[in-house]
Amino acid sequence: MTRTLDHTHDPAAVSWVESARRPNGDFPIQNLPFGVFQRRGRGEAARIGVAIGDEIVDLSRAIGQGLLAGVDQEVQAAGSSRSLNAVMALGRDAARQLRHRLFALLEQGAPDQQAATGCLVPAETVDLLLPVDVGDYTDFYASIHHATNIGTMFRPESPLLPNYKFVPIGYHGRASSLVVGGTAVRRPMGQIKDDQAPTPVFGPTRALDYECEIGAYIASGNALGTEIRLADAEKHLFGISLLNDWSARDIQRWEYQPLGPFLAKNFATSVSAWVVTTDALAPFRVPAFDRPSGDPDPLPYLFSEANQRGGGIDVSVEVWLSTARMRAENVAAVRLSRSSLATMYWTTAQLITHHASNGCNLRPGDLLGSGTISGPSRDARGCLQELVGRAGESINLPTGEQRRFLMDGDEVTLRGACERAGTVRIGLGECRGLVLPA
Repeated sequence: MTRTLDHTHDPAAVSWVESARRPNGDFPIQNLPFGVFQRRGRGEAARIGVAIGDEIVDLSRAIGQGLLAGVDQEVQAAGSSRSLNAVMALGRDAARQLRHRLFALLEQGAPDQQAATGCLVPAETVDLLLPVDVGDYTDFYASIHHATNIGTMFRPESPLLPNYKFVPIGYHGRASSLVVGGTAVRRPMGQIKDDQAPTPVFGPTRALDYECEIGAYIASGNALGTEIRLADAEKHLFGISLLNDWSARDIQRWEYQPLGPFLAKNFATSVSAWVVTTDALAPFRVPAFDRPSGDPDPLPYLFSEANQRGGGIDVSVEVWLSTARMRAENVAAVRLSRSSLATMYWTTAQLITHHASNGCNLRPGDLLGSGTISGPSRDARGCLQELVGRAGESINLPTGEQRRFLMDGDEVTLRGACERAGTVRIGLGECRGLVLPA
């Protein structure tokens, strides 16, 4: 978990791709995130791409033209795949090899600039796809601020359950309903029971919510029956993306006891198209959450000095809302919250280690959600349920509209970025979702 910086993190480095030099852009040469795309209207197969400014490096084409000389042959073969799974299976070193070679191709003054230009595809001309064929998806509950806010609504005297500060809480989600950002989300149907009603009814949710999260992708995994030690956990972390765990709160309230989330969660989970690698995040490592005096230390398998020093990642995440009326009246989207992954009670490495601690086999491309990212202030609450509270306050919008939960036609956009003095901004792109009627 020690920060390892190299020439690819040099803030003075610039690309010959003009759009990658734009101030406050998401994809400078220091980022180089991986994704999967398809050229629009050409009927071509999906292929792996790497974002640079407003362009995408067609990795398969670059490999075919011999521009990745020096990269291991098995890595080049994996880079010619139709998803990132094969690259992930080779571990973080594969991503690092590709990152270093692409950096050399795209840096100002690169000798192969002319040839590399022919491998660029304008991002506006492609459809971005799910970057990974996700076999398993697990969602955690790693923000103590979120857990406390939600717990206070139902257990004001004791908001956190006794296990929270000892064990990373999570549940197994549904991989088949993962969708790439930009995919519309249909309002789900389900059983709903009002407090005073004698029996439930079946109908569309009246309490549709978003959850602002970070998704972490597993690189090389572990064999069934083995563990992943905390000291080795980040060797198994390929990179991160934005994640929106859409939630139907009224369906959830009725169904979650005694086994936890089910249909209220698995109708859709949106992930952003670009996976920012662990290496690209190196300049933004921070200490793990500073536990207050009186909180228990993590159990030994979840504790290391290295994780305490640098297990956190300082990624800011924002939620923006645009209603159908706002768009019709040309009113700009409203930011609902801004929070940071650095405030999470458990680090990503601890989540990986705990997940495998019972011998569960994590596989390349598995996805771990952080859980809703919330901070200590009201404007850092990462879902509507927290923002409106149990008393049902409303969010006032510039058009005079109010929201307690999402309405049909609402569009939620997550954005994320790493920023620190003396570094170049690293963006995660965005993750959009438009709510369709049931």
